[in-house]
Amino acid sequence: MEDKQLRKEEGGVDAGTAIAVSHVSKTYKLYDKPMDRLKEALKLTRQQKYREAHALSDISFDVGQGECVGIIGTNGSGKSTILKIITGVLNPTSGSVAVNGRISALLELGAGFNMEYTGIENIYLNGTMNGFSNEEIDARMQDILDFADIGDYVRQPVKTYSSGMFVRLAFSVAINIDPEILIVDEALSVGDVFFQAKCYHKFEEFKKMGKTIMIVSHDLSSIAKYCDRVILLNQGVKLGEGSPKAMIDDYKRVLVGQYELPTSKKEQNLIGDEEIQDAVHRQAAAAKRGDAQDSKALEYGTKEAEIEEIYLTDDRGTRTNSILKGLPFQIHMRVRFDRDLPAPIFAFSFKTAKGTEITGTNTMFEKAFLEPVKAGDTKAVCFSQKMSLQGGEYLLSFGVTGYEGDDFKVYHRLYDAIDVTVVSDKNTVGYYDMDSAVEVKSV
Repeated sequence: MEDKQLRKEEGGVDAGTAIAVSHVSKTYKLYDKPMDRLKEALKLTRQQKYREAHALSDISFDVGQGECVGIIGTNGSGKSTILKIITGVLNPTSGSVAVNGRISALLELGAGFNMEYTGIENIYLNGTMNGFSNEEIDARMQDILDFADIGDYVRQPVKTYSSGMFVRLAFSVAINIDPEILIVDEALSVGDVFFQAKCYHKFEEFKKMGKTIMIVSHDLSSIAKYCDRVILLNQGVKLGEGSPKAMIDDYKRVLVGQYELPTSKKEQNLIGDEEIQDAVHRQAAAAKRGDAQDSKALEYGTKEAEIEEIYLTDDRGTRTNSILKGLPFQIHMRVRFDRDLPAPIFAFSFKTAKGTEITGTNTMFEKAFLEPVKAGDTKAVCFSQKMSLQGGEYLLSFGVTGYEGDDFKVYHRLYDAIDVTVVSDKNTVGYYDMDSAVEVKSV
């Protein structure tokens, strides 16, 4: 352990580690007036003319070679800042970063490109910046052009490109210079759905080749699907790191102000996947599900409304956690209210075991209940539908939320409260069965 820490401080990286971030902080000095900055630079004043803004505070984590690691968090949490420090675009105020391998980064649009140059000229510019000779770039040129697929625009100045064309070329360059570490910051959100699919297919190829990927994205489904591990940041502080499912659940709690922040930096830095899971299980109350076993649901909310019972019934009205594909079934929840509420919203959603949200609905979407309730009221809610998911295991979550004026309130949520088994003798592609009727004729 001591040797590992020593190598980090000296700028080295352990075998098997692609990126080592050690106690990194980034602080900006904010001045009210430009003259104050000048006075301080020239040492014309002894008064402190600035206030400090902490973009990152004591961030540490390692990324193993061949891992795909996601970073999530609200806007302003420091996600892009840590990527820029890793790639060398920014220097940390304190701490260190060690990297083992050639990095290719696709950060904000325009980074590393000259807007006056043509696409071809920018390909050579970026290749040269990454240490390639013109001959090596020539050898990769056709692959870059084929992946970007922007036609004759590649010979026009990039300032004339649409944002979609720009990102296609930038991403194509980034992945075709043989990187050992690929870093992507939200840049794919501007591409069309076909290009995004092609990029994620490339991610899969990179993972199979043992290359390292870091992704910053607000697309939680992609984070859950592609990442081996996720780091959660909030206001420059690392709240935790662990499995995509655990971190995405915690992120949702952060979004609605229901995440209990660590009481000290020491506690914060020790939070890991196992610790988070244990804490979640300790805090979660067992949901009442009739004759079903107690679940380890992630539970939070103001508790001004409380979900007291949740269960499923099959097409015969029998309580069960196993549903036959193609048959109708019901999702039930009983909710008690501890105060008057203007218009509570009842909701459910299905997720995969990895945490990808598949489908769900609520009473606001369905226009089924838009009424006020009184303190002491109890409501029995029943959602009826046909089971169209493919055979397999799913997690069912529940919620009671609502709007009070312009404020969104979470009264009670139970994530991953019921393990649902879908029994099927015919599975199709993906998660959802289109239930197609097929007709084939001779012509």
